[in-house]
Order: sequence, then structure tokens, then C-alpha cells
Amino acid sequence: MQVSYFAIFLYFYKKTYQLIMMNQTRVVIEGIQPLVENGIFPIKRVIGELVQVSADVFPDGHDVVQAEVLYKKKTSDTWMHLRMQPLVNDRWEATFQVNEQGFYTYKIVAWVDYALNWQHGIERKIADSQKVTSELLEGVHYIDQILTDADEGQQQYLGYLKEIFTDADQYETAISEAVSKNLKSIFKAYPQRILANESAEFAVYVDRNKARFSTWYEFFPRSASETPGVHGSFNDCHRLLPRIAQMGFDVLYFPPIHPIGEVNRKGKNNSTDAHEGDVGSPWGIGSKLGGHKSIHPQLGSVDDFKKLIHAANELGIEIAMDFALQCAPDHPYVKEHPTWFKWRPDGTVQYAENPPKKYQDILPIYFETPDYKALWEELLSIAMYWIDCGIRIFRVDNPHTKPYFFWGWLIHKIKEKHPDILFLSEAFTRPKVMQQLAKQGFTQSYTYFTWRNSKSELMEYLTELTQTNQREYFRPNFWPNTPDINPYDLQSGMESVFLQKYFLAATLSSNTGIYGPVFEQMVHDAMPGKEEYYNSEKYQIQHWDWHKENKLTMLISKINHIRKERTSLQQTNNIKFCHIDNEYLLSYYKFSDDKQDETLMIVNLDPYYKQQGWIQLPLAEMGVREGHPVRVYDLITDSSYIWNKEWNYVELHPSLPYHLFKIYK
Repeated sequence: MQVSYFAIFLYFYKKTYQLIMMNQTRVVIEGIQPLVENGIFPIKRVIGELVQVSADVFPDGHDVVQAEVLYKKKTSDTWMHLRMQPLVNDRWEATFQVNEQGFYTYKIVAWVDYALNWQHGIERKIADSQKVTSELLEGVHYIDQILTDADEGQQQYLGYLKEIFTDADQYETAISEAVSKNLKSIFKAYPQRILANESAEFAVYVDRNKARFSTWYEFFPRSASETPGVHGSFNDCHRLLPRIAQMGFDVLYFPPIHPIGEVNRKGKNNSTDAHEGDVGSPWGIGSKLGGHKSIHPQLGSVDDFKKLIHAANELGIEIAMDFALQCAPDHPYVKEHPTWFKWRPDGTVQYAENPPKKYQDILPIYFETPDYKALWEELLSIAMYWIDCGIRIFRVDNPHTKPYFFWGWLIHKIKEKHPDILFLSEAFTRPKVMQQLAKQGFTQSYTYFTWRNSKSELMEYLTELTQTNQREYFRPNFWPNTPDINPYDLQSGMESVFLQKYFLAATLSSNTGIYGPVFEQMVHDAMPGKEEYYNSEKYQIQHWDWHKENKLTMLISKINHIRKERTSLQQTNNIKFCHIDNEYLLSYYKFSDDKQDETLMIVNLDPYYKQQGWIQLPLAEMGVREGHPVRVYDLITDSSYIWNKEWNYVELHPSLPYHLFKIYK
């Protein structure tokens, strides 16, 4: 992938150099959007989405120019032509739709259109009462250029024009036809593109729809047993699938399911001293029982896993697998490929660290090894193995601690054969690092939503994600909690906070997920002073009452099913925040691309007190005149209101801190 991106980069600049040094064209094409890093990386779309291409296009002088977007599936030999339309200040635009998975490519072609320029010039001269006999003769030349391309009816018309343009007795008829819309439409239909300028080609990667809209649920399969203290299995997980489907989740994510290392195994609460019976962290992968292509024997066999994948698919659920490229000290790779790890001068191997944190049970892979080609191929084979078992989604653990260009290469290799594979980046790190991973090909990414709590923080963050160039390549996935993160706001254990956080995650972002049943059962005990769970399931088996229902499970289920029905909530970027005169009330309007579905969300961010205020409806964006009644129907409570003014009163209590309105106009 590194090579292909670099080739695009070189092509782009080589093209520019040729234009400067030796190209005879008279038209400039610049300021092309959308692009990611000048086209080095592809922009992203899902099947059925639009690509709105714009550019600055202008000639020397005052001649008439035309421009078009050419696009095609990368594997096709045929370009589709789409004429661009002028906006203002030499800006041109055209929009095409992508309808298949995989790579598309597009470019812009622009030219001085001499036929249209002739028509524009003769029109101005006629308006100035100038004699245009000579100009009519010039028009015959432009007609001859397109005569053989035109259809039969057009050919008859053009032949007629040639006769009257050369007949002085039909001058008045000739000048009327010379400036006609009919002739203009024919000239536009058969452009000659003389000395056309052409941009570089740019890539669009098109994913399946689940890349844009997904609802994730995470749990530890080893905690799935109905019997306390007994290690769960894939067979136990079968029992839980209907519950997950009923709650409206369509992706079930498992932490690593591989054998867990015994050397330096961690005990409860991340203790460095494991006692007999401690099961260790699933992220300490590999032991004498096998490595990344093996399954923990207490979970079941590969066939058991395949059966679970099939059973989940039958209920509309895809199982996402953890792709964690690290090893326990007793992973088979350590003996078989010692150069894939970093060894200290004293002969010990370097374990993972993120000071002050230490991960004695995990060895990072040494990507700077001279044997990197064999390493990369082996890591690719791991993913391919599980793809062959039926996996179509990977949640990638800590991808930012591995080389970016490795991920670009691996994702590209996989998508060449399996374009429907999706990758979720688990990288809670610096913004530019998260963005680079998305550019390299990660389908979705964890985000900072977990720590965005105030009205201003949420508005600023969503504006960054949806109104900047990030919208072209970075797909957020909002998680209120994870096994690694018990955020301080959830540590309160207040039901109103859990209600609010899930609603925000599920309606602000079209991709969302929770770690359960911890979240819906409002487990919140924390390690003192840390955003970590006390008695974390990462290091021990938990026994859960999977039959437990509460207000949160009921509302999560309702919200998830509403998301499946409302296309405005199945995308993230079409959002507008509404003015509301209360800092504890947040309101936002969302709409589908075709504006056929519109929703309005209002959230009370105060977990303690009732809040009220006046919301300003975004009438212009909704296409509604002032005074025209709007009906808002609350999909949560089945309440309906008629609002016939721009400003409307709302009041929300922490016991049900939100409205989810369907808009009827």
C-alpha cells in the first residue's frame, strides 16, 4: 500500500510538472475537492453515496470553458462522463454516485469550448446590432466538426443550419438559429475538447453499508456461562445471541479468543502475581496450546466458532474478531522466530510498556526486524485464516503502536481479495495519529467521544468530525465505555448519565458500541483515581445475570431499533446544531442525503436537575417557511406536538433526559 500511495503522489506531481513545462492547454484546473493529502490517499464512501467533486476551472482571457468529471470502477475500461456546472468565482461542480464495493477512480477534464465560445461571441455582436455574415461562415466550421457524431434528426437540423448560414437571403433566420438553445445543447452534447487539460486520477474506496452504520456489542465469551465460576464457551454464547439481536445490536465483538500465555500471566486487577486459577488477560496471546491461529480450548474448537458465526449471521449479527498483534512470552513465535522480538543485552526479551504502565505478560512485535517481509506475510496470513473461517470485521488492538505503512499494505492486500472486510481502529491517541490510521485504510475509529461531556465540547468535536476534511476519510465510532476505560462520568453510577451517554453516542454517530453487560447493568466500581474498572473482566471471569432487564436495557433496545428505521440516523455527517438558550440542553437536527427522513434530538446534559429552554428550529435547512406548522413526533414516548413558530419551549427531566423527534412537515 505504501508503494501504491507513493505512486499516486509521484503521478500527481509529475502531471503538474508536465503542465508547467510542455502542455499547450489554456485551462487551469486547481483546488480540487474532495481530496485527502492531495490525492495520495483515497476518499471513502459506502455503496449508494454521492461524491461531490468541485474545482477551480478557468482559462486565460475570456473564452468559454467547459469541464467534466470522468469516473469509473477501477477495474473498468470505460469512463463515465459527467458535465460539471459553474457555481461562482470560477468554481465548478458535479456529483456522481458509487454503487459497487471497491476502488473507483475519477479525474477532471477541462477545455476551451470553441463552438460555444463562437456562439457566445456572435450572440453579443448580434445584441450590439453588428453584421455577423463572416461569423456565420465560421459557424459552419464548428457544425462540420460534430456532424458525423450527431444522430439522424440532429444531422438534418445541422444540415439546415449550414444552408441558411451561407445564404444571405436567410440572414435573419440564420442569426436567430445561431443563438438558439437547440444549437447550444447540440454543441454541449458533442464537445471537441481541443487542447483539453486533464487532472491526475484520484481514488475513492467504496465500502459496504455497515462501514457507515453499525451497532456494536462487546462481551467476554469466557463470562458467558450460566454457572458461577465456570469458564464460558462458544456454546454458551449461542444462548445469548437472541438477547443481543433483540436489543438491536448487529455486530458482536469478542476480545481475543486465542490461548492465553502462562509466563508472566497477570492476576486479578492487573496484579503481577497470578494465583492458581487466574485466567489471565486475553490480550496476552499465545502459549504451548497455540498462537494467533488457535482458539482457547475452554472456549471450543474452530468448528464451534464457525457454527457461532453462522448462528449470529442468521439473526442479523456479524461477529467481529479482535486482531491484536502482540504475543505472550510463551507464544510459539518467540521460539520459532526470535528475530521478530527485541532482545535486551542480558538475553531477556523486551516486554510491552507505556510508562508508567507495564505489560509483563505481553511482548511487542519488533517491526524493525531484518526479517520484516516474512513477518508481514505471516501477520497477513492470520487475518486471512480467520476470514476463511467467516470473519468479516476486525477490531484492531492498538494499531498506532505498529507502523502505519504496514497497515496500509495489509488492509490493501486484504481488500484486493475481500473488499467487504471492515477494520475498526482501537487507537485512543493523538489526533494526527488516529487520522493517519484512517488514511491508511481503517474503516472506522474509536474517538474522543468517551471524554466529551459538555455542550461546547460535543459541538466542537462533532463539527470537527463532520464539517472538515476528516469527513472524507475518518468514520467515527462512539463508545461510552470499553473494558479498558471506565470514564469518570460513568463512575458516578447515576442512571441518568448512562441514559444520556448512550443516547448521545447512538444519535450523534451512526457507528456506536458498548461494552456489556457492564454498561447496561451500570457497573461502575473503579480503581481509585483511575478510569479503570475494579475487578476488571480483563483479568478474571465474571458471572452475569444475562436475563436482567431494567430501564436502560429497554431504552437501548428502543433507540437501536429506531436507528434501524430512520435513515437520518444511519449517517453521521448530515448534522446541524440548533440554538437553544440553555447550556445544559443540546439540540441537533439530522437528515438523510435525500432529505426524506429528518430527526431532531434534544438532550438534557444535567444528570441532577430538570432543564428547560427555547429551541430555534433550523427552518431554512428544513425547507420550512416561518409560520408553517411542523409536527414533531417523539419516537421514544410516542408523544406528538405541533410547532408553528421558529422558537419552541422544551423541558427535560434526568429520568428521561432526551427527545428523539421524527419531523413531519
